Amino acid sequence: MPLLTLKIDADTYRGTREGVPNLVRLLTKYQARATFLFSLGPDHTGWALKQVFRPGFFSKVSRTSVVEHYGLKTLMYGVLLPAPDIGKTCASYMQAVQTAGFECGIHTWDHRVWQDHVRQRDAAWTQATMQRAFDRFKHVFGVAPRTHGAAGWQMNPFAFEQLETFNIAYSSDGRAMLTDAGDLADPAAGPHRLSVNGKTLQCIQLPTTLPTLDELLGRSFNGTELDASNIAAHILKLTAEPRDHVFTLHAELEGQKLAPIFEQLLQGWRAQGYDLVSMEDYYQQVKNQTLPTLPLTWAELPGRSGEMIMQPINNSTCGS
Repeated sequence: MPLLTLKIDADTYRGTREGVPNLVRLLTKYQARATFLFSLGPDHTGWALKQVFRPGFFSKVSRTSVVEHYGLKTLMYGVLLPAPDIGKTCASYMQAVQTAGFECGIHTWDHRVWQDHVRQRDAAWTQATMQRAFDRFKHVFGVAPRTHGAAGWQMNPFAFEQLETFNIAYSSDGRAMLTDAGDLADPAAGPHRLSVNGKTLQCIQLPTTLPTLDELLGRSFNGTELDASNIAAHILKLTAEPRDHVFTLHAELEGQKLAPIFEQLLQGWRAQGYDLVSMEDYYQQVKNQTLPTLPLTWAELPGRSGEMIMQPINNSTCGS
């Protein structure tokens, strides 16, 4: 049975308080497993206004209503309103996910700061920021994290090395390259290890292999614009041929306004014969396999602005 790994990013205060509980209920209804990755520090979502200067930002905003999905108040955090500390104020919401039996891991400390700046930061800043998230996770959950998923698929070499220090066994920090239609550009894309600064890291990377809803909404394919009425069918076409996949969803989107679309996907994936699993489940299946060792690579994806960690195509060497 092919595995479809559900990786849930909780980026914001509102998403953690409202979207996360909604997703727990929905996943429980369909007996689906998933991994929730939490932002554990302040919510500076309002600082995203600086992205207006990035190529591709306006096209994305025109396709997806940022205000509708995130809420005006969230877009003011760190600008006109104080940034709420998610880990302090939402600890009970996070613990409820753990109690419900779902895997929990680290997304980041401050989503906005990490996504915008980590690529240019040095070792000291990177290690200190990740240590804050690690310590907060242990405080909230009472155990050390086993997994991680980078905010905005943004990392640097020091961050990957820090995952080794934390003994993170498996992580989902990057993407698999997609075609304009959302298909995998490399059919062999999937679990791998990274070579960073000449060293093969032990942490197994489980890259996202499907486009996200916000990357597809409002775009046209074969003359048809994707909206709430047909986007689930489009994604289900991408998963019609059985193979393991990782799908990233967001507590702010699929946990709120886009929940009906996510429910259609859950129903469709069940009908296609997928086992809906957590990152840990996927890791247990692949951990003893001989996986490729790949270089740290950056590239852009259709529907999303800026470069992100990308699994390279046909550029691997076998590693242990």
